[in-house]
Amino acid sequence: MNRYFVAACICFWAGVAHAFDPFVVRDIRVEGIQRIEAGTVFSYLPVKVGETMTDDKAAAAIKALFATGFFKDVRLEVQRDVLIVMVQERPAVSQIDFIGNKEFDKDALSKGLREIGLAEGRSFDKALLDQAEQEIKRQYLARGRYGASVVTTVTPLERNRVGVSFSINEGDVTKIHEINIIGNNAYKEKDLLDLFVLQTPGWLTWYTKNDQYSKQKLSGDLETLRSFYLNNGYLEFNIDSTQVSITPDKKDIYITVNITEGDKYTVSDVKLGGNMLLPEAELRGLIKLKPGETFSRQKLNESTKAITDRLGDEGYAFANTNAVPDVDKAAKSVALTIMIDPGRRVYVRRINISGNNRTRDEVVRRELRQLEGAYYDGDKIQKSKVRLDRLGYFTEVDVETPAVPGTSDQVDVNFKVKERPTGAITIGAGFSSTEKLILSGSISQDNIFGSGKHITAQVSTSRINRNLSLSYTNPYYTVDGVSRGFDIYDRRTDASLLGLGYYTTDTLGGGVRYGVPLTEVDNLGFGLGVESTKLGVDATSPLRYQEFVKVFGDSNTAIPGSISWLRDQRNSALLPTKGTMIRAGLEAGLPGGTLRYYKLTQQVQWYYPLSRTYTLMLNGEIGTADGMGGKPLPFYKNFYAGGVTSVRGYDSYSLGPRDSEGNILGGTKRLIGNAEVLFPMPGSGVDRSMRLSVFLDAGQVYGPDEKMNLSELRYSTGVSFIWTSPIGPLRFSYGAPLNAKANDKVQHLQFQLGQVF
Repeated sequence: MNRYFVAACICFWAGVAHAFDPFVVRDIRVEGIQRIEAGTVFSYLPVKVGETMTDDKAAAAIKALFATGFFKDVRLEVQRDVLIVMVQERPAVSQIDFIGNKEFDKDALSKGLREIGLAEGRSFDKALLDQAEQEIKRQYLARGRYGASVVTTVTPLERNRVGVSFSINEGDVTKIHEINIIGNNAYKEKDLLDLFVLQTPGWLTWYTKNDQYSKQKLSGDLETLRSFYLNNGYLEFNIDSTQVSITPDKKDIYITVNITEGDKYTVSDVKLGGNMLLPEAELRGLIKLKPGETFSRQKLNESTKAITDRLGDEGYAFANTNAVPDVDKAAKSVALTIMIDPGRRVYVRRINISGNNRTRDEVVRRELRQLEGAYYDGDKIQKSKVRLDRLGYFTEVDVETPAVPGTSDQVDVNFKVKERPTGAITIGAGFSSTEKLILSGSISQDNIFGSGKHITAQVSTSRINRNLSLSYTNPYYTVDGVSRGFDIYDRRTDASLLGLGYYTTDTLGGGVRYGVPLTEVDNLGFGLGVESTKLGVDATSPLRYQEFVKVFGDSNTAIPGSISWLRDQRNSALLPTKGTMIRAGLEAGLPGGTLRYYKLTQQVQWYYPLSRTYTLMLNGEIGTADGMGGKPLPFYKNFYAGGVTSVRGYDSYSLGPRDSEGNILGGTKRLIGNAEVLFPMPGSGVDRSMRLSVFLDAGQVYGPDEKMNLSELRYSTGVSFIWTSPIGPLRFSYGAPLNAKANDKVQHLQFQLGQVF
């Protein structure tokens, strides 16, 4: 603005040779404009026709017109009480070209320039060229290209236009050549560097880009280093300095971190002080740190947060909990006093929801556990946020609890959501070592007209299975959260391609299902359906299949009823690292159908974090099935095991009983166990989308006349690679059977790949 003011003053005194007497403006003319509308010029003038023109208004007019950035010269003249505004427009930017850019496409570079004011169609300002070059270099610096250079050329064109060309020499990507930590004695440098996201070039850094320097990543790594020491008792730890240097050829970066570890401290005592409100014994149960243990800032923060959250559950939204340390340097110990100030108990005045432009307000509010007019409850507010996240309708859910102005005992709870598209038309392709090429497609809408109801039509086909289905679900059939859904399906299976002996099934069915929430993590499900199955067998089919068709015919009906229970306490459905999931289900062929059977299954899955990067997963599954009413279990309802989803290293569906010709028959009982240690891919830092695992699998399927004999279990061990890739989930495993028998089918390498496009 100062630049424009000086220019305006200079041009004013250059254009107006001497001060003129005030006069009433009879008319205003604008001369010299080509692209700019006259009305635009008039809008910036501080005087209108019929008003008095003065020296001050003239100076203000010139200053305002220069400030628009449209003109490179402005002069005012007066002829017989007519104010003449004479302007010279800046040239317009006709085109912007980039030469030599490979790292970025033109649109990405143009977007950055547009944000600083340089774009096609806008007025050209030479002062922006330096900013434009710096912006382009900034984008290249963010990609680790510190040697990038830019040369700008401006070419005049006809009709007062210019072309701007940026010639870019991208240079080489600058890599981190070395990271050094100086001053460490308690821990090896290698172990400390394993905490860092930044690293020297490795075999996977072409994907992670973690060998490219980033100030933000370095700041995060230093905080991780600080937390590591403080969590291991080094109360006086300090990062003295950090040096980042680049070689003259701009190809290598060296990072040096100087630290002082200090002494390791233990906790001598932990006391509570202040206004506790709640029983001291209850609050002490929330404290993670115990006397005699090594000091840990993480445990201390978890303790103070747990106390604050517990007070928040009682309505004390502004509770303040601070730890006061008493350090004994001679004894290398610290006594902690946790001071509690609960503040005043507060009420929730209003719950406000914003951002739900399509989703109905009631769909959001029915997920909330905090009520208006009730005491503030931090646990209920957090549960409300989690429930909104789980809906899948929003990409972001933020919650704020501002105090009500003018009060000391009221807050508002503001939920701000960001909606995502909930309708989708997808086409999918995948490949597995069992079913080979799989094609699928679906049309779904998870939030019909913002009502929260779901509908999906799906088709998938492979050389083994073909499924057509239509599903509808109302998650709030009742106000208490009981859900109701309907399903219609048409399924075909050709089992001969699985080595199960020749048979085909064509099943047409439908059903209704209900879900009843028992708690925040427990759900009880019920289902009832009707299905008709047509069987196809021939002379090559196993005798058991042929005899079943002879007795019950090749067409059967069933009335499957089901009941299930699910408890899901995992911290993530996609990449869990902590928590348990328990699932139990019963399916039965009810009276009224030609098939009478039951099928009972149970699964328990447990995740336990062994460290910041290693997770132990234990999984157990058991199932049993049989016929009822004097009828056998339909053979196509049998259990199977083997393959990438059960016992790796053995061919899919291959475990269990066989007939005299070696055909796999499946069984009426199944037992599966998996133990797996998951950890990030070496070189990927803390990126959890790529994980390796070491596993031990066990499992077997037993026939109707066999007992679950643990000595018959098949075992395997190996490694697995899991990647939640941009094109879909991918899983590779290499399994080595430990006790395979002569007739077992072994398949060491197994994989699954899915793609949505």
